[in-house]
Amino acid sequence: MLGFPAVDPIPLPAPVWLFKLLHVVTLSLHFVAVQMMLGGLLVAILLNFFARKGNAATAAQALGRRLPVLMTYVINLGVPPLLFAQVLYGRALYTSSVLIGAWWISIILLLTIAYWLLYRFSAALNKGMSAWWIGGIAWLLIGLIARILSSNMTLMLRPEVWQQMYSSSTVGKYLPTCDPTLVPRWLFMMAGGLVFSGLWMIFLSSRQAFEADAKRFLSRTGGLIALVGAPVQVAVGFWVYNTQPAVVQESLNSHLLYALSGKVWLALLALIFVIGLIAALLKTASPILSWSAVLVGTLASIAHTNYRDGLRDFTLLSKGYDVWARTIVTNWSVVILFLVLFVAGLGVIGWLLSVVARATQVTEKAAQP
Repeated sequence: MLGFPAVDPIPLPAPVWLFKLLHVVTLSLHFVAVQMMLGGLLVAILLNFFARKGNAATAAQALGRRLPVLMTYVINLGVPPLLFAQVLYGRALYTSSVLIGAWWISIILLLTIAYWLLYRFSAALNKGMSAWWIGGIAWLLIGLIARILSSNMTLMLRPEVWQQMYSSSTVGKYLPTCDPTLVPRWLFMMAGGLVFSGLWMIFLSSRQAFEADAKRFLSRTGGLIALVGAPVQVAVGFWVYNTQPAVVQESLNSHLLYALSGKVWLALLALIFVIGLIAALLKTASPILSWSAVLVGTLASIAHTNYRDGLRDFTLLSKGYDVWARTIVTNWSVVILFLVLFVAGLGVIGWLLSVVARATQVTEKAAQP
């Protein structure tokens, strides 16, 4: 086995398939939140830069005031999949994290600063002020965090460079270079920001909190953004695929689940293109269209995340790491208790969302500077 640490003597307390299922589900939701953040923040910045009055300002403020709340979902939904990944791929993921240790630890500081800037950006928008530069700094920091995370998740697949990187810096001050898959994988997530910010605006356009003109602006603008974003992300997705080794490509194509996931993702992106076109042409997005945007976007994220999971497994397998070859001693009482609490937690979240949906709507209008 190439460069991987020895197997942890402690067996897994549940089947591999269960950990992977939980990992894919939670990571999919995390990706939805991340791409909404990347795209929604960028759209709010551009709207604030070009217009601080009228419907554009209303849309910018609507997005901006929701960004700090969205960041809580980005963070909290990012913890479970990271823990599941550590259980399944710890020997690779812990190693790559140490090799970029200084950068990995810096995420905490970068995230704290970005979070603070989001509050400043939101507060400034609510006062009708020009704050695009504050949002711009936050966006750059969040994009840097995404780059560090992409670097780590890519480096864990390259044990052949670990020794050289450790020799260069024992404190992890260097990020990996010369990896043809890194930039396209990072840009894939950034391009997803266009798709999910567009879908987010389409969803907001059906809310009763906005006046008719603002709804129309949100629907049309969100539809156009999704319309452009879908083919862009597909193009970057093919770039990611084409940079993979031939053995990984062949394995993905020959595996029924992952091959199907890739085709489903392409079909869903085509459907997002259609949803964007309809939203751009309609006077306002209907509740059916807005909730369809949410459903299709979430399913697309699940399909992409599952395909990504196969890409990682086959890459590691080609280098001697078989995630399925683990000793398993299932503690079913703990597993059942966890699943009950997990479902109960989802039920509580659903109830809280229903309370928010039933709350009295306050008309959202652009603040005057």
